[in-house]
Amino acid sequence: MTNLSKFYQKTWMQRLQALMDQQLISVEQRQLLEKSATDPAVGDQQIENYLTHYGLPEGLAFHYLIDQRRYLVPMVTEEPSVIAASSHGAAIVEKSGGFYTKVTDHLLWGQIVFEQVANAEKLKSLLEQQQEKLLQIANQAHPSLQQRGGGARYLRVRFLASDLVSLDLAIDTQQAMGANMVNSMLEAVADYLREQVSTPVLLSVLSNLADQALATAVCRIPVELLARPQITGQQVAQKMAAASRLAQLDPYRAATHNKGIMNGVDAVAIAMGNDWRAIESAAHAFAVKKGNYRGLSQWQLKNDESVLEGTLTLPLPVGFVGGSTKIVPLVQLNHHLAAIKSVGELEKVMVSVGLAQNLAALQALVSEGIQQGHMRLQLRATVLAAGAQPAEVATIVTKMQQLQRTDLATAQNLLAKEHEGEH
Repeated sequence: MTNLSKFYQKTWMQRLQALMDQQLISVEQRQLLEKSATDPAVGDQQIENYLTHYGLPEGLAFHYLIDQRRYLVPMVTEEPSVIAASSHGAAIVEKSGGFYTKVTDHLLWGQIVFEQVANAEKLKSLLEQQQEKLLQIANQAHPSLQQRGGGARYLRVRFLASDLVSLDLAIDTQQAMGANMVNSMLEAVADYLREQVSTPVLLSVLSNLADQALATAVCRIPVELLARPQITGQQVAQKMAAASRLAQLDPYRAATHNKGIMNGVDAVAIAMGNDWRAIESAAHAFAVKKGNYRGLSQWQLKNDESVLEGTLTLPLPVGFVGGSTKIVPLVQLNHHLAAIKSVGELEKVMVSVGLAQNLAALQALVSEGIQQGHMRLQLRATVLAAGAQPAEVATIVTKMQQLQRTDLATAQNLLAKEHEGEH
């Protein structure tokens, strides 16, 4: 495949032609790549070896009342049930008075790790004695951050092993996620320490465990609002509290419990131009901080079991400026739709979405079952995959429900019969 050498140096059209020359794509496939490439110039700036834009659908979640303010929440996801569940959970909380939130300072950790440490206590003492100098060097490496009210705040020293020591800097990144800022500041400090300390530096890099950038959402729901067909609100609330306890005890359940939370959080993160992988990393590391992997949210009965209280705390290393927020036009539109004006406000919305998503999932799980709640939306996707036109979907979905069949072959057979009947 010699024609693919130095692929990154080719123009977009040259890349497509190179794939054609090597018979890796057909004419029709090239046309699909070209049609999907909504903005090749932007794509080339975002990733290496750009081919096309891979689209994900965006929708709006409703009913979010957060700290007595109403929000429309843009969400980007390929999962059919996520936005429906998000709006459903938010609607229940809205009737209960809404979400109440709090956020901490937006501090990220950066690590400078020393290896081959001969005397850990001596190294710790030396580093702590130079705290003011080290913070000064860090801030000089990114003076504009300090001018905006941010910058390096403090440091700590941790012993990781007898020969490994981590110097951690807490850095206030203000409205930005700040990975590049943090890494630049760390490199400046590491360069200085290489001259001051004989112990070698293994690495200096941002940590995604953002446990000093926390957002918490709380909601209190009268149990009668949780009622479902064939089961009372009291019973639903009791079962939800029990399922929450299970997620604190069993990592197998906790993993799925937390995945449901992140369904919503990730969808908002993508819509807002944020690094959802960093958020996932932070959340799952935070879930295991006490030694065992646990559910990130908790639901408990209060007030003589008349109220179900839900609480979710998440580390949210997110940004309101920088990165894709300025490059992708839809991000600016989504900021406008949500009427979000700061990183703290974005954190409040994201943690509330996570709690609403969890509420809807648990309510369905302990009442009619999660599969029934998802079924119609999943069937729509199956019918579309079978080749149905949008106007045909509802008819085929209804017939599949009557047959109690959910597979692609059934959808294709029903669609073929529908077309035969038309002729």
